[in-house]
Amino acid sequence: MGYAGKLEEKRRARELRKKGYSYGEILERVKVAKSTLSVWCRDIILTDKQIEALCKRAEDGRFRSRKVLGEKRKAERRERIKKLREKGKQEVGKLSKRERFIAGVGLYIGDGSKSPQQLGFANSDPKIIKFMMGWFREFCKIPEEKFRGKLWIHDDQDVKKARKFWSRITGIPLKQFHKTYIVKNKANSNKIRKKRHKYGVFGIRGASVKTQRKILGWAAGILENNVIK
Repeated sequence: MGYAGKLEEKRRARELRKKGYSYGEILERVKVAKSTLSVWCRDIILTDKQIEALCKRAEDGRFRSRKVLGEKRKAERRERIKKLREKGKQEVGKLSKRERFIAGVGLYIGDGSKSPQQLGFANSDPKIIKFMMGWFREFCKIPEEKFRGKLWIHDDQDVKKARKFWSRITGIPLKQFHKTYIVKNKANSNKIRKKRHKYGVFGIRGASVKTQRKILGWAAGILENNVIK
């Protein structure tokens, strides 16, 4: 580049600096070394207003950078979770009847009724409820007319829609549902709920005390005879 070209670059750089542009912003428009730009503009004093604007733009830029980085990390985390989920599904594979039996007992140990007088299982996850309905039918041989449904839900959710949802998931007719337990939503509470259950928590009920005691026996067989050491 000739001497005239350098003079034009210098003029352009100084003009931008006087307008309050940062060195980084000028270098995006004038392709010279930063050291050269520093020499060209070192005598230019920015006003307080220009300095304040520079600081704001720098902070905005850092915010945007953090936001972009945050989104990138979220995407990477989602991809890792997806891969681990797929790997887990492959490792489990298709369950045998025996394995389904043990899996159901394990779920019942976690979320089932422990009273010897009442058979019951409750959860908010539709997939878990659907699995356990199949489990009760397959291994406990509970007659369809003996099943009962129980719904716990906040008063700011659609109760009618939730009841229909769980009836469809479980195959339990609405006429076999107990009265819905509606929980008052504490709008002024300081407790932060990160996840509200749109369809509430659903409970499966059965009328057989004998079956409940048998399930508790299965649970004891796992917990008392197969303790991991």
